Amino acid sequence: MPKNFKEIKNKSVNELKTTLIENQELLRELNFKDANRQLKNVRQIRQIKKMIAQISTVLSQQKDNK
Repeated sequence: MPKNFKEIKNKSVNELKTTLIENQELLRELNFKDANRQLKNVRQIRQIKKMIAQISTVLSQQKDNK
């Protein structure tokens, strides 16, 4: 999983799409765990949402540039 925005920008479109899908699935799992009070690190949800937003931004920028 990329740690910062520079790493995200350097990935290919296919890698970004794969990472986006993985993060969306992880977010879904975290939301279920949070609803069941099984999640210890609630801040992780915020981090995953931020990552999803950054990946979506890069994908849309690359789409507009083509």
